[in-house]
Amino acid sequence: MFNKLLIANRGEIACRVIRTARDMGIKTVAVYSDADRDARHVALADESFYLGESAPASSYLRGELIIDIAKKCGAEAIHPGYGFLSENAEFARACEANGIAFVGPGSDAIDAMGSKSAAKLIMEKAGVPLVPGYHGDDQTDAMLLAEAKKIGYPLLIKAAYGGGGKGMRIVEGESELKAAIDSARREAASSFGNDKLLMERYLRQPRHVEVQVFADSHGNCVYLSDRDCSIQRRHQKVVEEAPAPGLPDSLRKQMGEAAVAAAKAIDYRGAGTVEFLLDAPQPGKERSFFFMEMNTRLQVEHPVTEMVTGQDLVKWQLLVASGSVLPLEQHEIQIHGHSFEVRVYAEDPNNEFLPASGKLTFLREPEPSRHVRIDSGVRENDVISNYYDPMIAKLIVWDESRPRALARLSRALGDYRVGGLKHNIEFLSNIAEHPAFADANFSTDFIGRYGDALIGDSRDEADTAFALAVLTQLKLREATTQDVPGHDPFSPWSSLKGFRLSSPRRHSVTLLDDAHQSRSAELTESNGRYQLRLNDKLIELGGSIEDRELKCEINGHRMKVTVSLEEDGLTVFLSSGSYHFREVLGQVLEETASSEDKLKAPMNGTVVTHLVAVGDKVAAGQGLLVMEAMKMEYTIEAPFDGVVSEFFFAPGELVSDGTLLLALEPADAAADSKNAEA
Repeated sequence: MFNKLLIANRGEIACRVIRTARDMGIKTVAVYSDADRDARHVALADESFYLGESAPASSYLRGELIIDIAKKCGAEAIHPGYGFLSENAEFARACEANGIAFVGPGSDAIDAMGSKSAAKLIMEKAGVPLVPGYHGDDQTDAMLLAEAKKIGYPLLIKAAYGGGGKGMRIVEGESELKAAIDSARREAASSFGNDKLLMERYLRQPRHVEVQVFADSHGNCVYLSDRDCSIQRRHQKVVEEAPAPGLPDSLRKQMGEAAVAAAKAIDYRGAGTVEFLLDAPQPGKERSFFFMEMNTRLQVEHPVTEMVTGQDLVKWQLLVASGSVLPLEQHEIQIHGHSFEVRVYAEDPNNEFLPASGKLTFLREPEPSRHVRIDSGVRENDVISNYYDPMIAKLIVWDESRPRALARLSRALGDYRVGGLKHNIEFLSNIAEHPAFADANFSTDFIGRYGDALIGDSRDEADTAFALAVLTQLKLREATTQDVPGHDPFSPWSSLKGFRLSSPRRHSVTLLDDAHQSRSAELTESNGRYQLRLNDKLIELGGSIEDRELKCEINGHRMKVTVSLEEDGLTVFLSSGSYHFREVLGQVLEETASSEDKLKAPMNGTVVTHLVAVGDKVAAGQGLLVMEAMKMEYTIEAPFDGVVSEFFFAPGELVSDGTLLLALEPADAAADSKNAEA
């Protein structure tokens, strides 16, 4: 076994690998970028080394430097995690050449599966079912257009060397094809350094079911349960569970054996995942499954397999990489209970899931237990960087049955508290509590089908949150004006910056909410209780605050609510999510989004391309510019008919959130100007 292991990754997966390595008595080495100098994985490792600037190309993708560090510090093995260099055959080959064990498959196996096109050919020879499509080397527009006609619509375009939904487009008809090809190529080149594409028939309402395989260097290969990953948005997994619900044992065995055949076809070693599309059921027929791709690494969702098998898959990886035989044979692998995993992201479900970056000013996680597990790479006051995937944590639950595990998931999500930036916890809760999900009646279009209900309309909860924010600030005012023994004047809870109250008996309050709308309320106070007039409703409030907990009563309903006072305001945490109220100085008028706001960068990122030229006439809704952040493309569209008069940033340039990207002159004004010049 190895004495020292270098983890060539960051975030939660680096922390995850460090945890198992420590349990096995292996010393760990972390690497970090500028953005990660104070990151959790750096603090957990026995030692760490600096890689470079924050951008992945300048840090976590520097394979030669990582190998040099491993040699310098005496690390006998490198664990690549997932993403970055985990499926880079050249990096695996360089490790082999330098006598360093790569904790993953051999470089030849990565090569074989690294191209989705080549993988399809290998799987076809191995007898694994395939979806009809084109996987050829001729990537000219003419060839792709011709093959698309043969395959038919709807059509799925995929980056041949991609994953995670990047470089993937669904095309409903021929008129959309050329633009989809161009966009997929750009994203594939940006994310994976290769713009090769493949196309295949798009199956409507399939399920995404994958099988965990494991092989050693002694010819042994097994499968460890299956997972359902059908709950996706933009082809990225949001909820995963094991085992996949509702499958007959005969089908599970067929898929498991097909996955093992796929692994053996490329002389695989280590942890791998064979992903299948499971077609919609047909009356009187067993469901059909088709090979989609093989991921030659540990998957993000591997914890659900660990929970139902009782096995540590990172430990298995390290054992296999050191030359050991697989710990179990196929007949010894037992599946017990059910497990769910959800990915808690810094993103805004109410704004097309735009990724968020910033400081985690408040973080309270559910209590870990044998039923609840949290894999995280961040702590309170850490920063979610715009350079990397905006994951906050993975929440994993287990219980004896699917209904009981689902109840565990709902409760744990209700216990999560995240402040300082947008997040998807309420969205995840709505999925977990949706009747169709509870009945396992879903496919890969689940979020698209139920999107409005999943994002939700929590206006009543927002009113409650506003009322509680008002109550909290009143109680904080009382605390800071009284001579309380032991009171700490330097505590952030002593600061009431941004909150304006009038007389002690009658109060007028104006706060700015998450939607940048000002909200005002009139209150009267009597015997320590308040009456709040809000939207023509009279709300009675009372309570007390201790530390970060508000013990309150609202219209006779008593509850305990977590609150967090931050630099720019106050966050109230309810079951539906967190509600932030920003500081207001003086009277604030209601803000409305101007047309110019829609021409501003919605996030920190990079300008990818201009879709039109200066002087072009454009129609409302037409794409003007494409930018990228956190490996996701976002198109800036014209808010009105007009003429493009100037671009302020060229492709490749970095832009900050809220920066004006271009100037668009209204059509009427442009015409008047032209007539005046004439």
